[in-house]
Amino acid sequence: MAIQILPLFVYGSLRSGFQHPAYAYISRYFTLLGTATVRGELYDMGEYPAAIPSSADQWITGELYAIQKSEEFSWAMGQLDDYEGINGEPDEPQLYRRDTTTAYLNGQAIEAWIYWFNGNTEGKAKIDCGDLLLYIQQQKKS
Repeated sequence: MAIQILPLFVYGSLRSGFQHPAYAYISRYFTLLGTATVRGELYDMGEYPAAIPSSADQWITGELYAIQKSEEFSWAMGQLDDYEGINGEPDEPQLYRRDTTTAYLNGQAIEAWIYWFNGNTEGKAKIDCGDLLLYIQQQKKS
């Protein structure tokens, strides 16, 4: 089944500011549209962040990307699904799920893909600022 071609909202290691090896991949197939926000809550899970959808007035800051070549979209998203553990083994917990959300870029509402956390955030630190890069910078200063 073909995946609907939509921009991709990222909030963790795929953001340009992290310079993670996964970003090198995403930057080959996707073009950065800019800094964007989505309604949700962000948690520090230790090794990775967890975004949870929310109807509250809480926002996650990230980046919005568009595919460079539409014919590569399904393949590129499949690679990201693998990276996010969407296509894991049947006995492995699926920590994330890919879903659509409304992202806001320069005040414009845009339907986009996002990887929401599928696990339990109980007892984990909530990232109140909603921006993982800012949160990490604040943690280094304290």
